[in-house]
Amino acid sequence: MSQATRPLMIVAGGTGGHVFPGLAVAEELRRRGVPVVWLGTRHGLEARLVPAAGIPVAWLTVRGLRRRGLRGWLAAPWMVARSTLQALRIMRRHRPRAVLGMGGYVSGPGVLAARLLGIPLLIHEQNAIPGFTNRKLAPLASCIMTGFAGVFEQYAKAVHTGNPVRAEIARLAADTTIQRAAEGRRLRLLVLGGSQGAAAINQVVPAALLGLEPRLRPEVWHQTGAADVDATVARYRELGLEARVEPFIDDIAAAYAWADLALCRAGALTVAELAVAGVPAVLIPFPYATDDHQTANARHLVARDAGVLFPQEHLTTERLTAVLAELLGDPQHLRTMAANARAMGLPDAAAQVAQRCLEAAR
Repeated sequence: MSQATRPLMIVAGGTGGHVFPGLAVAEELRRRGVPVVWLGTRHGLEARLVPAAGIPVAWLTVRGLRRRGLRGWLAAPWMVARSTLQALRIMRRHRPRAVLGMGGYVSGPGVLAARLLGIPLLIHEQNAIPGFTNRKLAPLASCIMTGFAGVFEQYAKAVHTGNPVRAEIARLAADTTIQRAAEGRRLRLLVLGGSQGAAAINQVVPAALLGLEPRLRPEVWHQTGAADVDATVARYRELGLEARVEPFIDDIAAAYAWADLALCRAGALTVAELAVAGVPAVLIPFPYATDDHQTANARHLVARDAGVLFPQEHLTTERLTAVLAELLGDPQHLRTMAANARAMGLPDAAAQVAQRCLEAAR
C-alpha cells in the first residue's frame, strides 16, 4: 500500500456532536483526494450516517461508561481492553497515515491503539469544557485541536481551529443573498432540540407563541425529534397556530438560511453552525449535559450579543413569551445579533483540521 493510498482514520461515534464534525473533516479530506476510514460502533449515530456518506466503517464493540452504575465501571477494564485489541487489529489492516479522535467513548480504544502502534495521533475537542475521554487522552496526542478558544491552553500543542461544519453550512457564511429580519415580511423562528429533539422545548414553545401579540407571531419551522412529532403537531393545531413541524430537518443549511431567530440547545456543533450561518439564538442548554458544558458553549455567543441564555429551569410559557416578544419586536437588534454571530463563525474549520491531519501524517 503506497503512501497516497493509505487512509486517514477518523474515530468518532455516539451523538451528532461527535459524528457531524467528523463527517465534515472526512468530506474535506476526500475533496483533497485523501481516502478516509471511519472507526465507530453499530449503535451510535455513525452506524447510519457514515455508510450513507459512502465512507467505509470499521466497527468496534464499546459503550460509554458514564451513568452506567457500578456494574459498568467494574466491567470497564475488560471492555476497554477488548475494544483496544479490536482497534489494533483494524489499524494493522488499514495502516492509517494518521488517526483523528473526535472525543466520546469510541475515541478511547482508537486513540490508545494508534499510540501503541506509533501512528500520528490528533484529537479534536468540540466543547468549551473538555469531555472525559479527551481530558484523559490529551497527553498522548501530538496535536490537540479545539472548537473554542482557551480550551486545553495548558498544552503548547493545543490549537484553536473551531468546530468543523458541513460544507453546505460553511457556504452560508459567504451567501450575500441571506437577509436576516428583512422588512416587509413576518419574522421566522427555527426551533431545534438537537437530532433527538427536546421534550421540554416542544411542550412550551407552542403556548409561548400563542401568548405573543398577533403582529409579533413568526413563521415557525420546528424540529421535534421522532418521539414528539405527533404530540407537537396536535398542540399547534389545538392552539390554532400554523407551524412546519418535522421530526428531523434533513436540510439544516436551508433551515438556517431561512431563519431570523433560532431557539435551540447549545451543543458545540449547534453553536458553531449558528455562528457560521449568522443566526441569532435563544439558547436553552441541556441541563443534564456532562459538566454543564452546554451552558459554557452558550456563553461564547451570549458574550458577543449573538445569543440569549435561557436556562431550562426558568423555562415557562410566560417567560419564554416575554423573551420572544422582546427579540421579535426589535428586528434591528436581531440584525445586529446576526452580524455578531457571523463575525464569530469559522467556516474553514474543517479545512484547518484536515490540514493539520495531513501535516502530521507519516
